[in-house]
Amino acid sequence: MKKTIILSLLVCMTLGLSAQDTQWESLFNGKNLKNWKKLNGDAEFKVQDGTIVGISKSGTPNTFLATKKYYGDFILEFEFKIESGLNSGVQFRSESLKEYQNGRVHGYQYEIDSSPRAWSGGIYDEARR
Repeated sequence: MKKTIILSLLVCMTLGLSAQDTQWESLFNGKNLKNWKKLNGDAEFKVQDGTIVGISKSGTPNTFLATKKYYGDFILEFEFKIESGLNSGVQFRSESLKEYQNGRVHGYQYEIDSSPRAWSGGIYDEARR
């Protein structure tokens, strides 16, 4: 596990060095969710102290907060905090198509897992595995 994390960090640093000429674009303006849309479930998302806060809701399908814009090649950097015992993630290269399970979000997810299994950092294929 440690080797995988170290390898991932090295790859990210190498990619970051080769992309220094690229203009960074922030996905979040720090004020509101104007360029975002909620998909699937009923969890809540809000902006608090310049941070996007997601509030899970029991008994509802997975809820996703998606950008309204599509991106080509990218480097994604983010920080997260999660309550103990929750399982979450950050989707990338994912879609919500009406013809696929009535709009269910599907695609790759960077796993954020605070449970004892500790799968954080793994890549998971949401809704297609």
